[in-house]
Amino acid sequence: MGALLLGCIADDFTGATDLANNLVRAGMRVVQAMGVPGQPLDTDADAVVVALKSRTLPVDEAITQSLDALRWLQAQGAQQIYFKYCSTFDSTAQGNIGPVAEALMEALADLPGADFTIATPAFPDNQRTVFKGHLFVGDVLLNESGMQNHPLTPMTDANLVRVLQAQCRRKVGLIDYKVVAQGEAAIRARIDQLRAQGVGLAIVDAISNDDLLRLGPALKGMPLVTAGSGVAIGLPANFGIAPSNTASALPAATGLQAVVSGSCSLATNRQVAAFIEAGRPALAIDALQIAAGVDVARQALAWAEPLLGQGPVLIYSTADSIAVKSVQGQLGVEEAGALVERTLAAIARGLVTLGVRQLVVAGGETSGACVQALNITQMKIGLQIDPGVPWCHAQTDAAPDGGLHLTLKSGNFGADDFFSKAFAMLA
Repeated sequence: MGALLLGCIADDFTGATDLANNLVRAGMRVVQAMGVPGQPLDTDADAVVVALKSRTLPVDEAITQSLDALRWLQAQGAQQIYFKYCSTFDSTAQGNIGPVAEALMEALADLPGADFTIATPAFPDNQRTVFKGHLFVGDVLLNESGMQNHPLTPMTDANLVRVLQAQCRRKVGLIDYKVVAQGEAAIRARIDQLRAQGVGLAIVDAISNDDLLRLGPALKGMPLVTAGSGVAIGLPANFGIAPSNTASALPAATGLQAVVSGSCSLATNRQVAAFIEAGRPALAIDALQIAAGVDVARQALAWAEPLLGQGPVLIYSTADSIAVKSVQGQLGVEEAGALVERTLAAIARGLVTLGVRQLVVAGGETSGACVQALNITQMKIGLQIDPGVPWCHAQTDAAPDGGLHLTLKSGNFGADDFFSKAFAMLA
């Protein structure tokens, strides 16, 4: 096996595939591991993305899991570490982004340059840009984008320097767009200046892919990079890797098709509506029924079974923010989320048992629960469907006849016709 160039730690499962997707598009051979592997890497890969479900965990647990992932990646010889979080920079009120980043910095402290790292969720292909330290989603600030109503990780401040500083002991600074526009030498000079001022982490502006490509060379040799997935487009070239179609090759697709959606983001609400408006069969599940003891998973599978042979079906808990808050008010935020996740995960496994071999899962927490229910430990990353969302292929004991094509879609990603587009791509 060749040397592992990039070792990545992602704080949720959809974010992991988002990162892996960008690395594959830039030519890297990527394996995604679900949780920290128990064995050494046994296949050739340029990068490994360890997918954790740590975004909404208590801070101490998120740090512990991330350090476990770091130690495994170091044991595989990873030359650079990449801590990946969401392009909307969201985590718990206590802030898992800052504490995890600082814990990783401390664990890497013996390496030259590990006293400083960058932070930017910029992903222009998905309309996430950072300007003067403020995060925009499309044309609006983060806190006006719908993320202020997120049921688990509401974001009410678009000033990333302020958000990250509240989570960190180290001083947080800014590398602004004027510096980034001047390229590698200017970025490195700004890093030196910030380091001399006692800054340990710096938010980086980026309003286009060109900005990310200018940033990439300045990150060569930096022990730890923290970012959304966008920065990944500029890193493979640092290792002499160029884009290649062979990096995204997957087996031919077979079997039935289904969508399981737990995200309540505005984008996923539109995707669910588009699927229903196209006349495709869809079934909503109710958290209150689950809480009342109804076997909602069994009912959903009984509904789906006779329909699967006619094309893709959708089973969803997606709802608008008012409906979500109503359920949370009756059950509690954590209990409502956990009930729905467990039920959708059971449904996903049941669908695969019924012959589904092309499965779309929408929502980060839902994706994590479904992957765990399917006992998936690794995925091969394939072609991009929409920015940040690729098809993958995985082995699972629920599909012993050749595995499963799977896509894990972040709630905020994808065009309105994403569900139908995804299946058309595999046809």
